[in-house]
Amino acid sequence: MKKLIITGALALLYTNIDAQRMPLPAVIDSIAANHPVVKMYNAEVRSMDAAAKGARSWMPPTVGAGFFMTPYNAKLWQRDGDMLGMGSVAVSVEQMFPNRKKLDANENLMKAMSSVEKEKLFAALNENFQDAKKLYYSSIVLDKKLKVVKENEKMLDFMIRNAEIRYKNGLGKISAYYKAKAALGSSKNMQLMYENDLRVNRIRLNALMGRDPLAPLEIEPEYNLNDYSLETFGQDLFYQNRSDLRGIDREINIAKLKQDLEKQNLKPEFGVKFENMFGFGGQPMQFSLMLMAKLPFVSWASGMNKANIESLKLKEEALQAQKEMMVNEYSGMAYGMRNELELNKNQLKLYEDTIIPALKNNYKSMQLGYEQNTEELFMLYDAWEQLNMAQLEYFEILTKALQTQTEIDRLIERR
Repeated sequence: MKKLIITGALALLYTNIDAQRMPLPAVIDSIAANHPVVKMYNAEVRSMDAAAKGARSWMPPTVGAGFFMTPYNAKLWQRDGDMLGMGSVAVSVEQMFPNRKKLDANENLMKAMSSVEKEKLFAALNENFQDAKKLYYSSIVLDKKLKVVKENEKMLDFMIRNAEIRYKNGLGKISAYYKAKAALGSSKNMQLMYENDLRVNRIRLNALMGRDPLAPLEIEPEYNLNDYSLETFGQDLFYQNRSDLRGIDREINIAKLKQDLEKQNLKPEFGVKFENMFGFGGQPMQFSLMLMAKLPFVSWASGMNKANIESLKLKEEALQAQKEMMVNEYSGMAYGMRNELELNKNQLKLYEDTIIPALKNNYKSMQLGYEQNTEELFMLYDAWEQLNMAQLEYFEILTKALQTQTEIDRLIERR
């Protein structure tokens, strides 16, 4: 008995969990937390930041050891009376000291490298967010279509059953009966298609959230059509919101930092070299201490650095032009889609307030007349067909409106 109670409680618990609905913001948050693209770009960013820790490293010291000014004749190495031996063993160490400003420039460049990857992450997440919105809104519309299809099946079933009774009693014609039967079959086929599309949408949503693709998922049936009438789709909005434009800004900054590093590479670097000689045959120990300098600014050594600086300046100009071109394109697309969304809103309002209510009333009046034997079945079927077509057109416009809204959000990167 206890086992039965526990089993029943667990079954009730899991049923409640399965039936729990997941609102769109929760779906978006789940994608931001669990999608593999987050791990991929975060690992790339950490990789670049880890590499940047070595930006201030010096060149390694150079150490050497060997014979110095030593004759081939080994007998001369030894002392002969007052004559000291010749040659020595030398040990040397050499170290170049990097320019501090060059280290600063290299560090700034390497720290900035990961900034581009961060913007790529935001851009990739935005694509996933908007794809999830499309799937979510599509599921909402499919649910609404299923409800309408089931209502229409009841209407068709009424027509079919009523026509069969009348035909048996010799009170009605059979001409529109087969049309209603075919429409009922088409309606059931549409229901199968809508249910399959819903399953596919939920599988894809689960995949975007990093969940088991077959895990139960219920969506909230509510939606909002946003108002973009006061939105100004200008440079400021896109420069602030678009990750790809911010990514280009980061690339421009990196090009400037590379120029700074190339300029620092043209400055001299200094070093020191110390040698100690252990003489043969009674010779005293000797040393050599030298100051060294690299002179990369001389004409025959600076050509590559100067060419790189000029190339980076041109790349900076190209990136700036690319950014302006993209902003112009985004602005035109956003204004065009806003106009399309406003048209869809007006069409939806017309269908909701006028067309569909009128066709519903027309169907009700035809149904009443058919029940009172003042209207024929084909007239009732024609009224149903007009209502069904109007409802399908309404859903097509609603789908288009929600998709257009999603594309606007994609352009301005709004979650």
